[in-house]
Amino acid sequence: MNEALPTLLFPFDRGMLDAPAAGERVLFVGARAGLHLPDGFAAAFHLVQGFRPDYLALERAGFIVTPEAEHEGYDAAILLMTRHRRGNENALAETLQRVKPGGLIVAAGTKTDGAASFRKRMAGLMPLEDHAAKHHGIVFWLRRPDELSPAVTEALAPAGASAAAGFETAPGGFSEDGIDAGSRLLADNLPDDLAGDIADFAAGWGYLATCVAGRFAPRSLDLYEAHFASLEAAKRNMAAHAPGRPCGFFWQDLLGEPVERRYDAIVMNPPFHTGRAAEPGVGGRMIAVAAGALRPGGRLFLVANRPLPYEAAMESAFPRHGEICRDAMFKVLWGRR
Repeated sequence: MNEALPTLLFPFDRGMLDAPAAGERVLFVGARAGLHLPDGFAAAFHLVQGFRPDYLALERAGFIVTPEAEHEGYDAAILLMTRHRRGNENALAETLQRVKPGGLIVAAGTKTDGAASFRKRMAGLMPLEDHAAKHHGIVFWLRRPDELSPAVTEALAPAGASAAAGFETAPGGFSEDGIDAGSRLLADNLPDDLAGDIADFAAGWGYLATCVAGRFAPRSLDLYEAHFASLEAAKRNMAAHAPGRPCGFFWQDLLGEPVERRYDAIVMNPPFHTGRAAEPGVGGRMIAVAAGALRPGGRLFLVANRPLPYEAAMESAFPRHGEICRDAMFKVLWGRR
């Protein structure tokens, strides 16, 4: 899960850069589960990982890890890039703010994730010390300038609210470009009698939850999301679009951590990827988790891409289940305990 790590380590292995030494503090953004650092990396590392399953795995491995960057004055920073350009820009901006002037910043990513174009764009904003292409990836490095130019600050500034009706999205999260068409189809086709305690599983930045809060006025509404930045955006979206509603927010890996509460209804647009490839089994497991979190008589409503074979999972989890509607791309399914 750390595909760009060999590329990142290449300049250290070849002596182009000195390994982080004992007594130094290094900020490491984007490390994933299974991370192994070379023995020569003797610095104190502070890892940043906002995806809950990876966060938990890194914590279990003994690393110091937080969902957001903390503290300042780091001697150096390391960034493992993803395929999300906005997320990479925000991460690089974070390292520039938190590394002391003159500190080393090293960024690496795979070519398939757009690392080459990202390096070229950054080279147009500020001087890069050097770069290398190795192991199907790109690594580049620079020294943190004494002063950040307005052009750099503006180019890497975190994006504001999406154009999608004033909602704030989260870089690197689901549907970061606006309202997902499947979520909209589900929201538009929920039955009129939803009430009681309701949860949104894999809530993202909260679109479905705001729809539920605005239309049904539930007794309580809990949002579960594994992507930390998305959940933080959901908090702000709920405050803006459904002020005063009784809400709970849970940064949680639904497939790895138990759901303690029980609900009268759950709405869900479940993920079906853990990487680039589709993995329908993820959604099937989410259906089983949702069924276990419902009270007797409780209902699940979910949307999925039409080809995904979730009907078998619904049949296994619910004595009563069916389809509400479908369009050219999506289908809305229901199940009752």
